[in-house]
Amino acid sequence: MKLCYQVATPDVAIAPSVTAFQGDLDVSLDTLGELGFDGVEFMTLNPKELNWGQIEKLLSKNNLDLVLVCTGEIFGQEKLTFMDPDQAVRQQAIKRVKEIMDFAAYFGANINIGRVRGGFVDTLPRALSYEYALEGFTRLAEHGQRKNVKVAIEPVTYLQTNFINTAEEAIRICKEVGSDMLKIMLDIFHVNIEEKDIYQTIIDSKDYTIHMHLADNNRRYPGTCGLDFRKILTTLKETGYDGPVCTEIYQLPNQLEAAQGTALHLRPILNSL
Repeated sequence: MKLCYQVATPDVAIAPSVTAFQGDLDVSLDTLGELGFDGVEFMTLNPKELNWGQIEKLLSKNNLDLVLVCTGEIFGQEKLTFMDPDQAVRQQAIKRVKEIMDFAAYFGANINIGRVRGGFVDTLPRALSYEYALEGFTRLAEHGQRKNVKVAIEPVTYLQTNFINTAEEAIRICKEVGSDMLKIMLDIFHVNIEEKDIYQTIIDSKDYTIHMHLADNNRRYPGTCGLDFRKILTTLKETGYDGPVCTEIYQLPNQLEAAQGTALHLRPILNSL
């Protein structure tokens, strides 16, 4: 498994709520390379503002793979979703995600779909909102087929959305769309809140999981609170998973210490596996 860290690209506004290493991209990637990470996941808002060739050189310089591009800030900063009552907003959300998919394709990476999927609203029948979401996922899966980019649906706790809270619900969407380009990712922070059994959820999702987010149950770096990451990663390994495991954490007490703490806690576990 590749140990990865989430990094915000320069187009993402710096804020304490951002769950990624922030600031100058050269410094971010140099730091994570020196700490021995295998790869990164980019949190990106508008890839048209980025120098793709320069990023490629920085990744190569630090022996880092770009494994996934996160789309969360399309909702976080611009409030675009697939389920918005306004068709123009829905179309813009899909357009922006496709642009991120094009960026991911350049690096041989995948993308995730978190909050940009949206949620049910009182002004629309749920069945209609669900159709809007399926249309969005279907169009992205078709674009993924053309670009060789997989789309990973992320189940997110009910505290953030009322749509796709569990792994079972995400897998159901995958089956309805029926494309090999649509898979899921698990975020242990959300799994710990929504599921009855973390480990059984990992096992039950093994045929669909292509990416994993790691955070302790206080959303800080692994090892700061109560989750058993040796058992989590051992269970994941026993399912046959050999893909990326990546932090999505608050950068506390600061991002350097968070990255150091992540590496110190997780690298020995991964090495032993």
